[in-house]
Amino acid sequence: MSVVESQVSESPAAVSTEISVTPKAVHKIRATFEKMGVVGGLRLGVLGGGCSGLSYQFKFDTKPRPADRVYDFDGVQIFVDPKSIRYLNGMTLDYRESLMQSGFVFENPNAKKNCGCGTSFSA
Repeated sequence: MSVVESQVSESPAAVSTEISVTPKAVHKIRATFEKMGVVGGLRLGVLGGGCSGLSYQFKFDTKPRPADRVYDFDGVQIFVDPKSIRYLNGMTLDYRESLMQSGFVFENPNAKKNCGCGTSFSA
């Protein structure tokens, strides 16, 4: 993993901005990009709302915004806005498959409480 670009005004010592994406999630993102003809990257973020107070944003985006952190995981770009970094610091994005369900899973150490569906949390 490498941070391709950083325009966050805070010093690196003030805010650690590490996120991880598992190889399985990278593979699934890449396959989805190819299948849907997506050019760009995946935007991860946090928005107000959801049953626990905050919801994960997970969408395709053609390019990063000027203040975004841009991560590269084996050629898959992940864009994270500065406000979301504090909620996503230390987070791992995984992809899991089982007989009952398949999908992306957010393993977020900043989440104090998660909802049952796994798409919202409180910090």
